[in-house]
Amino acid sequence: MSGRVLVVDDNRVIRQLIRVNLELEGFEVVTAADGAECLEVVHEVRPDVITLDVVMPRLDGLRTASRLRSDPRTRRVPVAIVSACTQHEVDTGVAAGVDAFLAKPFEPAELVRIVRRLMYGEGPPSVDGRHGAGRAGSTRG
Repeated sequence: MSGRVLVVDDNRVIRQLIRVNLELEGFEVVTAADGAECLEVVHEVRPDVITLDVVMPRLDGLRTASRLRSDPRTRRVPVAIVSACTQHEVDTGVAAGVDAFLAKPFEPAELVRIVRRLMYGEGPPSVDGRHGAGRAGSTRG
């Protein structure tokens, strides 16, 4: 069963690159050009995972992530930041409830691994996109 990914990036080329790589792996992909558009369409799209760039016009990725977490309808949707991933972005993202980070430029295979992990719970979250040492289990938090 494939899942739906909402890809949010103001760069059309990057959006298409992410879209193509995820569609080749069987995911359904919907795109948005910035955080404000993401918040406009997220309830119609009902994605299984959201990828967010950080630097975008109108509403940046970190504030978008924070708003997604504060909305009961999107609180549990996994969010991955796909950006430069500076220490500030990682720290702010973790505080906003971001689940994973992927630094640009990225390997398409790594993008697919992160989306799969977030969608299907394959391993713990990480800052560098790699799986943790242990396998995902039925833990309660």
